[in-house]
Amino acid sequence: MKEPIRIASGHGFWGDLLIAPKIQVTKGPIDYLVMDYLAEVTMSIMQKQKRRDPNLGYAKDLIPLVADILPDCVERGVKIITNGGGVNPKACAEAILQKAGELGIKGLKIGVVAGDDILDRIDEFRSKGIDFRNMETGEDVSTVAERISSANVYFGAFPIVEALQQGADVVITGRTTDTGLTLAPMVYEFGWEEDDWDKLAAGTIAGHIMECGGQATGGNFSAGWENVPGLENIGFPITEAFSDGSIVITKHKGTGGLVSQQTIKEQLLYEIGDPENYITPETIADFTTIQLSDDGPDRVKMTGVKGKPCTDTYKVSMSYTEGYTAVSTLTYTWPDALEKARAADKILRKRLQNLGLTFDEIRTEFVGVNACHGHLAALPHPVNEVVLRFGVRGNDFESVERFGKEIAPLILTGPPSVTGFAGGRPKPSEVIAFWPALIAKDAVQQSITIEQL
Repeated sequence: MKEPIRIASGHGFWGDLLIAPKIQVTKGPIDYLVMDYLAEVTMSIMQKQKRRDPNLGYAKDLIPLVADILPDCVERGVKIITNGGGVNPKACAEAILQKAGELGIKGLKIGVVAGDDILDRIDEFRSKGIDFRNMETGEDVSTVAERISSANVYFGAFPIVEALQQGADVVITGRTTDTGLTLAPMVYEFGWEEDDWDKLAAGTIAGHIMECGGQATGGNFSAGWENVPGLENIGFPITEAFSDGSIVITKHKGTGGLVSQQTIKEQLLYEIGDPENYITPETIADFTTIQLSDDGPDRVKMTGVKGKPCTDTYKVSMSYTEGYTAVSTLTYTWPDALEKARAADKILRKRLQNLGLTFDEIRTEFVGVNACHGHLAALPHPVNEVVLRFGVRGNDFESVERFGKEIAPLILTGPPSVTGFAGGRPKPSEVIAFWPALIAKDAVQQSITIEQL
């Protein structure tokens, strides 16, 4: 065992900066590269892809990215951990193995963590009395059961640890907690026990800092954003982890961005809910116990983290279809730009009403004026141009479709000085809604297999 181990964030979401993983692998020493690809809606998208083609259902961008960095990772001994396997981690692993073969890489072992996808088992679980009540509303899942499009259990770090113990060079998972990707190498390298609550909590919080990539190193930074250097060459965060649970967050020397107590604090506050009870499959972390201190330029040390025993349930992320939506824009210019946009809004709403169309929601935003802050926004003067963004949502497909045919006529039958009608008529898109639930840990079982050329 060596200390510290260096775990690098290479991806914060599906669509993140493509060059970041290459920089992390080649610009300095690291032991692990972790990449997060999944969000709740992502799983539904991947299920659709898999239904069209049983060989899909994973983050397709991951394959050429891994092919690009794999020779460097093999040469430097860097292990890759990612949840980019989506709803088809085995197919993802097979695609990476094919690329490895084309690159002449032999003996590569890919650990595949599966079992989180329970979409086809919902009826089975319900027959056993598992009602998947909505964690926010208390509703029984029967209200949406016929419209469920994805259902995935949030596994954590321990299945990844098992894959590493079996010799995996790359670990591909399905729906794994974002924090588990970073915690797993610490558990594996340091031999932390499943009841080392404080250490597990420290690793979990390090994972929380890492999970959004460059957001922890000066990206999307509210406090002094204008003074963050070199964002065009931003370095993603790196965790230096020690066996006692102490953590240092840093980045490669020579990269842009900033690691400071403030950048770390902003990320710590991101999507945490109750700060004293940050629940993961491994532990419940108490964010109020975190102690931060400077440890040199672009280095912040974290100590003192306390954890509590884990719960006996996993979170289940489910999605279901909830009607259709369509959105379109028109741009109105000086003079009286805002007045023209408001008039166009009234005209369009009246025409939709006269047609007898039905919607669950009609929403108007005046981009450049109040799209972010609504009625709280102070109106600028003068308004030289404004984008009218108009959207509808409802279960009646025909109404949503007809809305799309009423936008273009406003150009010649509404207020003047209008432009910006891009993309043609908006087409109805399915609305995917989120359904969070819980399931007993002993009701599901993860599987770990090793794929090898």
